[in-house]
Amino acid sequence: MTTTTSDTYLTRIGTLIRDARRHQGLTQNELAELLGTSQSAVARIEQGKQNLSLEMLARVGEKLDSEFVSLGHSGPQHLRIVGGKKLSGSIPVKTSKNAAVALLCASLLNRGKTTLRNLARIEEVNRIIEVLTSIGVRVRWLPDSNDLEIVPPAKLDLDGIDIEAARRTRTVIMFLGPLLADYDTFQLPYAGGCDLGTRTVEPHLSALRHFGLDVAATHGFYEASVDRNRNPKRAIILTERGDTVTENVLLAAARYDGTTVIRNASPNYMVQDLCFFLRGLGVVIEGIGSTTLTVTGVGRIDQDIEYSPSEDPIEAMSLIAAAVVTESEITIERVPIEFLEIELATLEEMGLRFDLTEEYLAKNGHTRLVDLTIHPGPLTAPVDKIAPMPFPGLNIDNLPFFALIAACAEGTTMIHDWVYENRAIYLTELTKIGGQVQLLDPHRVMITGPTPKWRAAEVMCPPALRPGVVVLLAMLAAPGTSVLRNVYVINRGYEDLAERLNALGATIETFRDI
Repeated sequence: MTTTTSDTYLTRIGTLIRDARRHQGLTQNELAELLGTSQSAVARIEQGKQNLSLEMLARVGEKLDSEFVSLGHSGPQHLRIVGGKKLSGSIPVKTSKNAAVALLCASLLNRGKTTLRNLARIEEVNRIIEVLTSIGVRVRWLPDSNDLEIVPPAKLDLDGIDIEAARRTRTVIMFLGPLLADYDTFQLPYAGGCDLGTRTVEPHLSALRHFGLDVAATHGFYEASVDRNRNPKRAIILTERGDTVTENVLLAAARYDGTTVIRNASPNYMVQDLCFFLRGLGVVIEGIGSTTLTVTGVGRIDQDIEYSPSEDPIEAMSLIAAAVVTESEITIERVPIEFLEIELATLEEMGLRFDLTEEYLAKNGHTRLVDLTIHPGPLTAPVDKIAPMPFPGLNIDNLPFFALIAACAEGTTMIHDWVYENRAIYLTELTKIGGQVQLLDPHRVMITGPTPKWRAAEVMCPPALRPGVVVLLAMLAAPGTSVLRNVYVINRGYEDLAERLNALGATIETFRDI
């Protein structure tokens, strides 16, 4: 019997549907109920023995949160922005991208079921889900929600790791902390993510050596081995107060059956969320919110847990910048004020007017939230340069938004990004939309404002998340039609940003080249 192209196509589609169903943890009967069909029909579909209409494929894809057929969608996604419009209304802040990826990694510590509530559905989260799924973890979005259910296998299939997905995110470096508890040897692909210059992993490796981890870099992989005779005998001093470094050590300490003291720890928002989650798993952590953490770990963790991370202060800062650049009054709901106080104090000195509601608690039961209303008005450049510092200083990820705000303020502002080798360079893309930005060196730009006239332009999205959003927001202020090309990097960190800005009165259309 000759196999036709149609048969081959149906077989391939059936296999994809079967795998997607299994990844969602559904039986054939359960999928049949969702589709309003029979179990035998689902079985025929998965065997490639059932003709499928595009409508049925779309329905199956919707129920399994997978896109099986893409018509003209193979190329990169772009945005078309009709600018020069005022924004108005209210917009809630989504939960934190950086907390989400830390909690996904932390789920590897738990033998029980982890349910993460209100998670941001962003590409960075998708990449980690792909990696987790490839090593045997059952991950599924609960129906009609942003809740993610994670169930580990009895033993991870580390040899099956999705190398391509792993290399598209730096977060995979945070698998080291959880994996060293259970595996004497393993390998991980080199980490990727934003193009922000060389960011050494040495602080991670030197800190994790206290738990017996040794790592050699060979042929695109981290080759890890663990010496069980080596344990933390004294306080671990982090050589940099990095967020992911602190998280990695926390993940290692959580399963170490003893007490670990971490000094020069980051007390930033995503670290606090991770600490609260680990506490829920029975790990004792003292000093949350400070630079010294004392962790008493648990040798085995096996319990069902639900946790909702707090809101994202960087997204909140993005929305503040959107209000400023479009000279609009908007209310930003669920702002984690503890992690924006320095930013707001700096903006207040520049003349920004805003109102804050009384504080209330996030769903994690700890993080302080407010609703923030921004009022349009003239701004002046700050007296001193604007530079980031570890929390509780001005957040490094918020610095690019100050470049945009400085372009709206009277006078000259120096932005000093001392952390990354080349992110400041991407801020010069604002010149294509009318901004007056002078690059002093790879770490510093001088910005003169207010911008006489923002102008529409077609720009390739910078390959770094926050500068990409800065360009998008500037386009909102530019009369006419702008195009921002290849916005995958924005989708890495923001959920439905275009649609949510449109709800405030923006006009942003998503499209792909045919």
